[in-house]
Amino acid sequence: MGKFTNNWFGSHRVLLPAYPMRKFIASLFLVLTSVSATAASAPQWIEVRSPHFVVITDTNEKQARKIAGQFERMRSLFQLALPHAAGDAGLPITVLALKDKKGFQALEPAAYLAKSQLQLAGLFLRTPDRNYILLRLDAEYEHPFAVVYHEYTHFILRKAEGLPLWLNEGLAEFYQNTDIDEKSVRLGQSSVDNILYLRQSRLLPLATLLAVDHNSPYYHDEQKGSVFYAESWALAHFIEVTDFQNKTNHLGDYTHRLSLHEDPVLAARHTFGDLGELQKALEKYVSQNKYQQFNVNMAFTADEASFAARPLPVADADAVRADVLANNDRRPEAQALLDAILRNDPKNALAHETMGALAWRDNNSAQAKKWYGEAVKLDSQSYVAYFNYASYSMADGDTSNDETIESSLRTAIKLEPSFAPSYDALAQFYASRHKNLEEAHLLSVQAVQLEPGEMRYRINASQVAMEQKNIDGALAILRTALTLSKTDADGAMLLQRIQQIQEYKDHMDEFAARSASSSETSVEMHLPGRSSGPSEPEPTPFPEGPVLGAHHKARGVLHAVRCGYPTVLTLEVEQAGKAIALYTNNYYKIPFTTANFILTDDIDPCKAIEGMKASVEYTDVTNKLVAGKIVSIELSK
Repeated sequence: MGKFTNNWFGSHRVLLPAYPMRKFIASLFLVLTSVSATAASAPQWIEVRSPHFVVITDTNEKQARKIAGQFERMRSLFQLALPHAAGDAGLPITVLALKDKKGFQALEPAAYLAKSQLQLAGLFLRTPDRNYILLRLDAEYEHPFAVVYHEYTHFILRKAEGLPLWLNEGLAEFYQNTDIDEKSVRLGQSSVDNILYLRQSRLLPLATLLAVDHNSPYYHDEQKGSVFYAESWALAHFIEVTDFQNKTNHLGDYTHRLSLHEDPVLAARHTFGDLGELQKALEKYVSQNKYQQFNVNMAFTADEASFAARPLPVADADAVRADVLANNDRRPEAQALLDAILRNDPKNALAHETMGALAWRDNNSAQAKKWYGEAVKLDSQSYVAYFNYASYSMADGDTSNDETIESSLRTAIKLEPSFAPSYDALAQFYASRHKNLEEAHLLSVQAVQLEPGEMRYRINASQVAMEQKNIDGALAILRTALTLSKTDADGAMLLQRIQQIQEYKDHMDEFAARSASSSETSVEMHLPGRSSGPSEPEPTPFPEGPVLGAHHKARGVLHAVRCGYPTVLTLEVEQAGKAIALYTNNYYKIPFTTANFILTDDIDPCKAIEGMKASVEYTDVTNKLVAGKIVSIELSK
């Protein structure tokens, strides 16, 4: 199956096996074909579609097929080498393979264009809607696509529950130096920079390394972070090579324990034994003069001849390039390219989508909705257009468009079944309309399964459970999410939601107990209308403490409107992408006014204001659970 070779690492230099510096490119991507004068009139861009990748290149079809085949082999390798990962099922990855430095630099992030910056040969770009790989095909580095392999490792590990930071980063560092050809793969090539750094630094105690999370200074501080990355690589390399050599599966056993939510340090003790002994073995491993690597003979199956290929119109290629530029924070270049595309091809759907994305970045939701709506009307086959059009339509609070919103989200799911936000949005749509709640629950579950690390899907799933009056279910969802949260901000937000729902549950339980022991049966949990006050003393589930006095206004769309016994009202104002949580203990005392329409009847705040636009005046309070106490609400359409 495979065999070991050695990288020799002496005190002054590294002696690597003799193989051509351009072996990777020459054997896998072939020597670039010269573009002759007669070919100048041929289409400039070629698109090749394989099962998991879309390759767009300015070279030729043969080259494009080879690149697509290479990435299918890369994917096969990672699926085999990392069986403990959750896989890379998800959005197709678009590979932009540029023939030279000029084409690559026209798209890479502006930060890398300075003379002193690292010269990239590849880049993995993840966006909310798509995934891109950028390649420069004329690069002459030993591992020209190390950055791509590093980020691709993170990509396929993103769904692995409970994976500690050291292992995520250590595996990415381990696999970034991989070489793949049509028949074999070379794994475990040493990282010279990491070795040199570790020999000049003191290793972290393993108990510290294993416990580092996203809030740790060893992850954020530049100097401390260096030893964390280097030692993570060394430990991952040591375990991977030892497992291969001894035909063991310690890494698989360790990740299995992590998937059961076992603490990373405790899981390491159960898997590897005494951490002190493992520390000694690691220190000895770092100080050695040779690092073993191994070649694995694999028959990669990638039928390049079966891949669909077509000449790509320049406008379509430019639309993809504009989307990359927009996501690389190169707004002026993206806008100029889009303007040119729309002048020459006003029906280019992808250009309309990217214009919508730019409008969204400008916080102009009306323009974003317009551009995405036009893309949908152009018979776009992009799930992105349908999803974003529905999202912005939901945000503007216009319930007259509900049929189109629902249809657009269902189309987005049909076009791309692995895109989690579509399921989440449709679930929230149903929850906000108080209908199809069982389907909303199933949609929320699907979103969480597709992206288990995304906390907002779990929070939204808890909201669906609350709509189903399943308070215990909502709390269980949030408590599970809390065990998986990776940042202090996520943890604080989840704790706040848990506390709010728990307090609401306690009040409901108390009320139910009083009702059961009382002969008075006429008291309602929610009091409709505004004609009379509560019949029991008002509870204060959000004790405000001193009101600080300062008044503010939040303008946006009202979401998460909830009423508790007897007159508690909580809501969120979505303003510029941020949810501002507000409350009142007595909604009878809140003046409701309208800006551009006339109310024909009293308004029931518990049922009628979800999804409406509003300007909410509120005061600061000392309670950290909410942003403030509601003073007045002005509704608009």
